Amino acid sequence: MDGIINVYKEAGFTSFDVVAKLRGILKQKKIGHTGTLDPDAEGVLPVCIGRATKLCEYLTEKDKVYEAVLRFGVTTDTQDMSGRIIREQEVLLKEGDLGPLIQPFIGVQEQVPPMYSALKVNGRKLCDLARQGIEVERKPREIEIFSINVAAVSLPCITIQVHCSKGTYIRTLCQDIGERAGCGGCMQKLLRIKTGGFLLGDAIRLSEIETILGNTDPKGRQLADILLPVDQALKDYQRIDALTGTKKILHNGGSLPKASVRQKQFFLPGLYRMYDETGIFTGLFYFDEKKGLFRPKKMFL
Repeated sequence: MDGIINVYKEAGFTSFDVVAKLRGILKQKKIGHTGTLDPDAEGVLPVCIGRATKLCEYLTEKDKVYEAVLRFGVTTDTQDMSGRIIREQEVLLKEGDLGPLIQPFIGVQEQVPPMYSALKVNGRKLCDLARQGIEVERKPREIEIFSINVAAVSLPCITIQVHCSKGTYIRTLCQDIGERAGCGGCMQKLLRIKTGGFLLGDAIRLSEIETILGNTDPKGRQLADILLPVDQALKDYQRIDALTGTKKILHNGGSLPKASVRQKQFFLPGLYRMYDETGIFTGLFYFDEKKGLFRPKKMFL
């Protein structure tokens, strides 16, 4: 079994829980997810199965879109409402203050990862250290926030929609916005609504997957209806098709001259989706401009 399932991760599950549960449902060991969500968070979690696990590193790199509820006036040790309250302050903000308050957080910036995270320092997860009362220095990481839109206002809470790069911690963003407001803040709720080309409206819950596998789905769906092909997740990369007589070279992981593909154009260095002469997806190939060759980067046969 090879492909991707767009799972709706529910609150109370870790991303690892989702993978473990799916292993049992699908009777498949080779499964990996494409980006950790906090246990209390919900939303899109693409899960790769079989050969599709080779995709994980590429899908993790994709931009994300989140919807978060920011609670002003409360600061916690975990940067969300599940943690211990460190400080409570009066909230004097007005709706008109929100635009100028949030605008400086848009763009390329450095963000310090929270202690309550799955990042590792010297082989140990930061969250495990934090639970022992140990705090270690974390190096700031470059992230980019492309947009922040205020979707709803009910002070002391606001709902924001954030489009950001990989590695962005929305909990940290909420706390930083609260600090800039002068009253503190934390994340009250988080919903991931998009990652790469995977959308919330297409995500499917674990309970639904169980009914599909048990042939008891009220909508009559089959596994093929929710198991997306490997190449569908790579549509950001241009498709190229090999000419007749090149199948053996491709299937053996060989390089292909640009004259051996159907597309006749100027190719920029970068990754391309390669299909053999019969239309079978072969893998991601990198175009070597100097040599005029498409070289295999990741094979999916």
